[in-house]
Amino acid sequence: MPIPIILDCDTGTDDAVAILLALASPELDVRAITVAGGNVGLDRTLTNTLALTKLAHSAVPVYSGADRPLLGSFFNEPRIHGVDGLGGIVLPDGGLAEPELASDAIRRILRTSSEPVTLVGIAPVTNLALALMTEPDLAGNVDNIVLMSGAWAEGNATPAAEFNALNDPEALAVLLACGRPVVFATLELTAQALVTPERLAVLRGMGPGLCLKAACDIQASVPKSRRLPGSPLHDPCAIAWLLRPSLFTTRSCSARVDLGPGIGRGRTVIDRWARTDDPLNAVVLETLDADGFFALLGERLGRLP
Repeated sequence: MPIPIILDCDTGTDDAVAILLALASPELDVRAITVAGGNVGLDRTLTNTLALTKLAHSAVPVYSGADRPLLGSFFNEPRIHGVDGLGGIVLPDGGLAEPELASDAIRRILRTSSEPVTLVGIAPVTNLALALMTEPDLAGNVDNIVLMSGAWAEGNATPAAEFNALNDPEALAVLLACGRPVVFATLELTAQALVTPERLAVLRGMGPGLCLKAACDIQASVPKSRRLPGSPLHDPCAIAWLLRPSLFTTRSCSARVDLGPGIGRGRTVIDRWARTDDPLNAVVLETLDADGFFALLGERLGRLP
């Protein structure tokens, strides 16, 4: 049976590929896509999400959510995603968002689902945290929480913190404390999903569809990493874990997030070697079969219109 999921995003370049991968995969029953600000402002992340679902001919409902974290304000990353979030790649206009607020929709879906739902967060997780903070018992109807977030070593937004974790560390702390398993696709994992010119050329040859072309054009706009021989394709790793867990190796860990002020804020403290007595509240994806990942990505995106 397909895995029921709610996909929470802040649609920039890698979110776009993750959304298309999820919509192309019959293993997933995407009950809703919820949108926050983050990579760019909420006005753009929502517009981008609606354009992508329409391009994919998908009827999955899209809900607008948080335009700021639980504390303070989001900071954006136009250097990576462009001022529009999609690297300047223009998509046809999408439809309209649902009138319900994202956190309300998440609560309703969890409350009424006959089976546990997996929450997939590839953004600052404000929408997910708001839903579980305001109705904590709904965590009992959450199967897993799968996040593209965090790092066990160096961050990318600051020396300590990964972008999504830094943008709302309080929300991430809520999820880590909710009592449900949390799966982390960290920067160390996503650094293994490197887009190179050679891989991009192979992807372009996987089909004639507009969705595949858009995904490749969007990814081609992403600047090469200063540290790596390509550009990491972060967010689709969270979707790929649900589709093909055999591509990954994992480790059970304890995890917490630094909520203090200063340079360490947003750092995910992930104890991979059991050096504390903290409970094992997370599973960290450690290694990725990159060739298998890109083969899966091309095969699925090639199915779309």
